[in-house]
Amino acid sequence: MKQKYAIVMTLIFSLLLLTSCGSIEVVVEPVQQAQENQELEVHFIDVGQGDAILIRTPMDENILIDAGGNDDEERVVDYLRSQGVASLKAVVGTHPHEDHIGGLDQVINQFSVEKVYMPKVVHDTKTFEDVLDAIDHKGLKITRAISGEKLEIEGAQGLFLAPVADKYKELNNYSAVIRLQYKDTVFLFTGDAEALVEEEILSSVPRSLLKADVLKVGHHGSYSSTSAPFLEAVTPGYAVIQLGKDNKYGHPHRETMDSLENKGIQVLRTDTDGTVVFKSDGQKIQVLKGE
Repeated sequence: MKQKYAIVMTLIFSLLLLTSCGSIEVVVEPVQQAQENQELEVHFIDVGQGDAILIRTPMDENILIDAGGNDDEERVVDYLRSQGVASLKAVVGTHPHEDHIGGLDQVINQFSVEKVYMPKVVHDTKTFEDVLDAIDHKGLKITRAISGEKLEIEGAQGLFLAPVADKYKELNNYSAVIRLQYKDTVFLFTGDAEALVEEEILSSVPRSLLKADVLKVGHHGSYSSTSAPFLEAVTPGYAVIQLGKDNKYGHPHRETMDSLENKGIQVLRTDTDGTVVFKSDGQKIQVLKGE
């Protein structure tokens, strides 16, 4: 297996689009005029103790961030089909933990996928190998998820804010952190990025880009993420925690919940609220629960 990893990853990373890891400057370009009465939708899919997020753009493009664990692949595929998804403009594997990419191979196998984004890190597991095999089988390339890389979509603006560095001790800190803006509304997706990465983002990204209406809380509400300085910079109106009921990790941790509640942020949780859907017309956000 190790020899196969070496060959596959050498091929994959030779195709990655490399960008610098310093402070980033972002030119916010005018978005293409969206279709009349169209909305941006963000679906935080209930996959238990894992992440899976479907983005439906005003220009009728679909993006999937993570796909839950190995046991969730059918649930994610069925959910996409129930929403009328026939193809995906992009899929993002935020980092190689099973609860984030376990269902990604089946998504890639069963849908037309235009682009795949992943951080430059390998993981010696069958789950990770399955994702690489699916990518290879479809003849796709991996675009490196790194700070400054654009997430190419029409009708909205997507930008990777992390990972910032090339190497980390903790796999969680390779997490792709994504900023999504539609007109005046902003969503921030953080994977399992911990306080170290949050500090790096604060040091490398203009504060004006960190404010968001909706924050996907890092690492399922663990105390390792959602540090006070980062939360202060983001100042979201809504926070979404994706996690499983009565999970063995004790998520969400009391420290995180206290931080969110003390700031008066409305918290939505997939373990209690089920799948949570946000709809934005560019100015106002509507929240639907339990879909």
